Amino acid sequence: MTLTTALVLVAIAVLAALAAHGVWSARRVRPRRAVAEVAVATPERVEPSLGTLPDATVLPVPSAPRRIGARIDALIDAIATLTLEAPVSGEMLLAHLPASRRAGTKPFHVEGLNAATGEWEMLALGQRYSELQAGVQLASRSGALNEIEYSEFVQKVQAFADAIGAVPDFPDMLDVVGRARELDGFASPHDATLSVRLRANSVAWSVGYIQQCGQRHGFVSGAQAGRLVLPTSEEGAPPLLVLSFDAQAALADDPAQAAVRELVLTLDVAQTPESAEPFAAWHQAIRALTEDMDATAVDDDGRPLTLQHFAAISQELEKLYRALESRDMAAGTPVARRLFQ
Repeated sequence: MTLTTALVLVAIAVLAALAAHGVWSARRVRPRRAVAEVAVATPERVEPSLGTLPDATVLPVPSAPRRIGARIDALIDAIATLTLEAPVSGEMLLAHLPASRRAGTKPFHVEGLNAATGEWEMLALGQRYSELQAGVQLASRSGALNEIEYSEFVQKVQAFADAIGAVPDFPDMLDVVGRARELDGFASPHDATLSVRLRANSVAWSVGYIQQCGQRHGFVSGAQAGRLVLPTSEEGAPPLLVLSFDAQAALADDPAQAAVRELVLTLDVAQTPESAEPFAAWHQAIRALTEDMDATAVDDDGRPLTLQHFAAISQELEKLYRALESRDMAAGTPVARRLFQ
């Protein structure tokens, strides 16, 4: 064999080795895929993690008699009454409702006292109503109801009352705004959303792999790209947990090739009753997913979470639950779900 021929053979062998190494390296960094790829899931906004809660503060409940309807509740609504001379059909009332039942960022509702049953309810066809009430929400996660929003509410309800021949009685603006600020002052420090980040320890995940792992632990596809939810047993209730990831990966032309290295598991505390043990479900899901997906649970600063961290969070949650109960706004009740929305 000539020297030239030997050198050519050596070069070929080196190139073959480099090519094989390149294929092996590419396989190492390729996203971990599901055994059988499934359809794209879909995420939700990621809420801030639970910080240290203040001591429970019992604020005074409004002194006025509590009015409760199908949706309206004096605990979190400013209520205007609309007096009718005679019962009015649901068809007429629905035809004159404001096109938009929002005052700024705050929703408002109109309910009727059913002339036949004597119960407050949302307006419906085929029913007659002897009295009406309109309630605008005093506070939400967007803040307290302000003077401009309350004025918009008054204008819309006044126009509705004029159209149906009703006489409205509105609460004083200063009283309403004062209640709104007080309620917001209570709600803001007691608004808890628990979030933990699950980071891949080695190989990234494909969208299908994330879905497959989530489904093994009870999660189903959500309504938005990059979101899986763990539903509750209560029909129509918010999800117990939300598992979210990069929406762009979920919407990629080839989701199987989109590399995801981090998930966020979220529990919106106020949306689920304490009796459903949502914290235990959140903690268990973290343990199961980190083991199943070879991940590490970390906080927003990237620090691994320990059993001591979870014990501290559990103690803070106990304070929060008691504080909400002190205002008749226990987690998972309609009032709490509306307030913390």
